[in-house]
Amino acid sequence: MADEAVIGTEQGEGVRRRDFINIAAVSAAGVGGLSVLYPLISQMAPSADVLAESSTEVDISAIKPGQAIKGMFRKQPVFIRNLTPAEIAAANKVDVGSLRDPETLDQRTKPGKANWLITMGVCTHLGCVPLGAGEGETKGEFGGYFCPCHGSQYDTAARIRKGPAPKNLEVPPYEFTSDTVVKIG
Repeated sequence: MADEAVIGTEQGEGVRRRDFINIAAVSAAGVGGLSVLYPLISQMAPSADVLAESSTEVDISAIKPGQAIKGMFRKQPVFIRNLTPAEIAAANKVDVGSLRDPETLDQRTKPGKANWLITMGVCTHLGCVPLGAGEGETKGEFGGYFCPCHGSQYDTAARIRKGPAPKNLEVPPYEFTSDTVVKIG
């Protein structure tokens, strides 16, 4: 009987040691796994310079009716255009059903601010920068924007009217923070 007691005690201690070693090994593997995964996951987060460019504010007080300016938003050009009443009327006259990417001017602007059209300055065909926002640049047949790369032409509401581009110029998320300042993004 004394021998059985010694064997039972040794087995009990052996099981406890084995459990401790298993727990320690699994814990070490878990800590090691986390130390490998953390840098991999954290490198996917946006860097400080990208976060800083997540929105931009533009003073629009100096833009006269009929003028457009180029700005930058997320390292891409953005066009801000102050439409004239004649440009608004011409855009509203267009039969939306005849457009490749049917959108009205009201869908592309904010309520009460139909004269302010804000779009990304990137052609939806292959990503070139269309002309028409700068002074003296070619605006194409429809008075809006003209992409010199492949000939896409947009009207004053930045809707595709002619050429290979499949969609209208993209309208980014924006809001007016005051009568003279717009926040894009």
